[in-house]
Amino acid sequence: MMTIENVTSLVRPNIASLKPYSSARSEFTGENKILLDANENPFELWEMEKINRYPDPLQTNVKQIIAQIKGIKPEQLFIGNGSDEAVDLIIRCFCEPASDRIAIFEPTYGMYSVCATINNIGVEKYLLKDDFCIDADSFLNRVTKDVKVVFICNPNNPTGNSQKFGVIEQILSEINGLVVVDEAYIDFCSDKSVVSLVNRYPNLIVLQTFSKAWGLAGARIGLAIANRQIISILNRVKFPYNIGKPSLQILKNSLSNKALMEKFIAQITGERQNLYEQLKQFSFITMVYPSEANFLLVKTTNAQKIYTYLLDKNIVVRNRSHEPLCSNCLRITVGTPAENQILIETLKKLNL
Repeated sequence: MMTIENVTSLVRPNIASLKPYSSARSEFTGENKILLDANENPFELWEMEKINRYPDPLQTNVKQIIAQIKGIKPEQLFIGNGSDEAVDLIIRCFCEPASDRIAIFEPTYGMYSVCATINNIGVEKYLLKDDFCIDADSFLNRVTKDVKVVFICNPNNPTGNSQKFGVIEQILSEINGLVVVDEAYIDFCSDKSVVSLVNRYPNLIVLQTFSKAWGLAGARIGLAIANRQIISILNRVKFPYNIGKPSLQILKNSLSNKALMEKFIAQITGERQNLYEQLKQFSFITMVYPSEANFLLVKTTNAQKIYTYLLDKNIVVRNRSHEPLCSNCLRITVGTPAENQILIETLKKLNL
């Protein structure tokens, strides 16, 4: 099993010795200062409070709120420009270019491979089983020693299913590297979160986002939850002011109204079930896969033709046919009741 010392040894040497950029706002604490240190415009030009000033580079106040909601300590939390920033930073910090590799389970979210390729990191691809579950024994028998980071999307995109706790723990216990569990859709099945395992497994990093259930996709705010040593490393490498004040203010407002988010989750999951039942009626849809996310993966007789037909009717879905195990599959996001009904009525007019 990995220890804190083992995890720290995975850091690239140049990152371990890196002296982080010291921003003007990181050199003092407190408020009500006369700020003559960062070459800012001193005049407040916009309605949002103090938009002329740089934000707190470590988002201290909002982290305390999030940490309380998540049941963790603030020092276990990294806030990124979307969870994609955390994916990139993890690969940059822990994987040596042209040497180390990451592992993914296909089909899955494409940015893991994209970030790895950008950083000149190899990608080992392991196919999910027909039920879209991980074959942990097969993976652990085949994975190479060059793999520094394993990415598990849970619930998985584009399949919508979750992996069992035991499978994730088996990989955490036996892999000699980091395990990143991407929980972008976890708010739709909160009992499946592995955040509770962070204190038990020092090589675990959990990613979450405010883009999905919280409805803040345009604000670009993602989270990484891990032990404080890993979070310290990510903070060392990130850009100084990676989250802007407008996004932080929008996030604070949303966090103060958690009940509204929970109301939307209930509505979305209800609509997901309705959409699931209605999509099964069509002869050109051969399978609607169960989902614990805010979308459905649908197997069809001709995905490209259906995709084009819907696009011509101003309905945009995703054709995932190029993904492994997803031949002729469309991924359909759960919309509003009205949008879902328009989709169903439009499909009823399709001659296929």
